Amino acid sequence: MAKLAIQFGAGNIGRGFIGAVLSEAGHELVFADVVEDLLKTINERKEYCVHVKDAVIRDITIRNVSAVNSNGEEIIAKITQADIITTAVGLRILKFVAPAIAKGLEARKEAGVEKPLNIMACENGIRATSQLKELVLSHLSAKTIEWAKSHVGFPDTAVDRIVPPVRCEVPLDVAVEEFFEWDAERDSFVGGVPAIPGMEPVDNLEAYIERKLLTLNTGHATVAYVGKMKGYATINESIADKQIFNLAREVMQQSGNGLIKKFGFDHDKHFNYIETILKRFQNPFLKDDVDRVGREPLRKLAGNDRLVMPVLNAREYGCPYDKLLLSIGAALHFNNPEDPQSVEMLETISKAGLESAISEFTGLDASDPLIPEINAAYSEIEKLVK
Repeated sequence: MAKLAIQFGAGNIGRGFIGAVLSEAGHELVFADVVEDLLKTINERKEYCVHVKDAVIRDITIRNVSAVNSNGEEIIAKITQADIITTAVGLRILKFVAPAIAKGLEARKEAGVEKPLNIMACENGIRATSQLKELVLSHLSAKTIEWAKSHVGFPDTAVDRIVPPVRCEVPLDVAVEEFFEWDAERDSFVGGVPAIPGMEPVDNLEAYIERKLLTLNTGHATVAYVGKMKGYATINESIADKQIFNLAREVMQQSGNGLIKKFGFDHDKHFNYIETILKRFQNPFLKDDVDRVGREPLRKLAGNDRLVMPVLNAREYGCPYDKLLLSIGAALHFNNPEDPQSVEMLETISKAGLESAISEFTGLDASDPLIPEINAAYSEIEKLVK
């Protein structure tokens, strides 16, 4: 009997990356989401195609899938049967997913289910599963919390695959790049590490999380924000601009120098990793919008995210960070009227002044010398993109 995997979030990442890997590993795949039209389409078609668009073009058909409403009663019964639960919903949505998982765990305990369950939040963020775990535990009874210690694992993960919102002929289908990484914290699984080809158990997960977040995501954000300032619509258009290409490389290298000092990464291997990422950004098949990559700038300007954190790393280890500051300066210019965080950011800058706004967004103390440096970078990036 196939093992049951529940994937919270039936969007592009959920279908094109995490769900596809789980299905290819032989799991029965159930999506949990709140978009009724999407749920209906999945249940009617019961399959979709992942179009790999890269140097090698191929199609992978994901079959025998179903979907349930993540706020309904059916998800509770599914959780009592599940072997693995994953999410790809975005960090801010985890708090809405947690109550359903908690109800499922309560039901699972009451039903006397003994088989192990592992839950992984596959999100762009540092220790997203730990964040989800705390949210889930806050909804559990004391007895179920104690039971969960031996029956439920919460491995943190680091995930990486570019899955842009490319329109496919069949709306349920999704386009992806060939490259992907899915690392999971080995010691946090219960019942042993499940056999999922493509998911790698690792011992020093923090290094993998920061390597991805502060390289791929830092570079991606840089290309999006500077590309937006220069009037480009997509990432591949932006990275074709030599100035943006060079800046993205320098930004990732400065971030990389801090990571190398912090985690002892091999210098040449890490810089080769940067070159691989630059090639991924150039993929002509993945026309990823700069507005999508740049969305939610306030979240990305937080002190523990892709723009400020590499600056703090570099400063701590005595490495240059002037190019990294330009990324922050570009993010502070991000103007997308359809993005509530962009609107809020620009309004705050206008009302409170730039330096006060920087302190509010980043969490830096108002007296931190980085604030006037970011202020200067804000003006410098304006001059560079003219």
